Amino acid sequence: METAIVAGGCFWCTEAVFRDVIGVTEVESGYIGGTTENPTYKEVCTGATGHAEGVRLTYDPAVISYAQILDVFLGTHDPTQLNRQGNDVGTQYRSAIFPLDDAQRAEAEAAIVRAGEANTAPVVTTIEGPATWYPAEDYHQEYWEGEGQRNPYCMAVIPPKLMKLRKSFQNAVKSEKA
Repeated sequence: METAIVAGGCFWCTEAVFRDVIGVTEVESGYIGGTTENPTYKEVCTGATGHAEGVRLTYDPAVISYAQILDVFLGTHDPTQLNRQGNDVGTQYRSAIFPLDDAQRAEAEAAIVRAGEANTAPVVTTIEGPATWYPAEDYHQEYWEGEGQRNPYCMAVIPPKLMKLRKSFQNAVKSEKA
């Protein structure tokens, strides 16, 4: 099993997408890329800590490659919006990849080039790190599966991302039985 860390706006949205991706066995929401140790959600939301809302994925590279993970990531959020995703504005919602080694860094650079070819606007996704990962509070984990389906924001934002996943990355979607 291998690990990938990405930040693409609201972590509830990114987590919901990757829970439906084949080969991904664990998705944890958290904070990365800032200066405050053990930040809280309230602190990160101010934008003052420098952290991004991100997800840490555990995946099976025999099922899905890191390059494919990055293509799904860059294809299911808008990598051309600087420090925002839709109505979520601030550096905590930036689009960023946090490679864990030189090989992941090279794959991240290649993925950004591919995303640039697929978008008409410039891709602003950054490659950051190394940086310390901080898991988000328990109530943020598996948010879409519970509270998120009663949250108007999530109901407006997550289903279109899941539809984009199913349309653009059909071979990467878990079957309904999984």
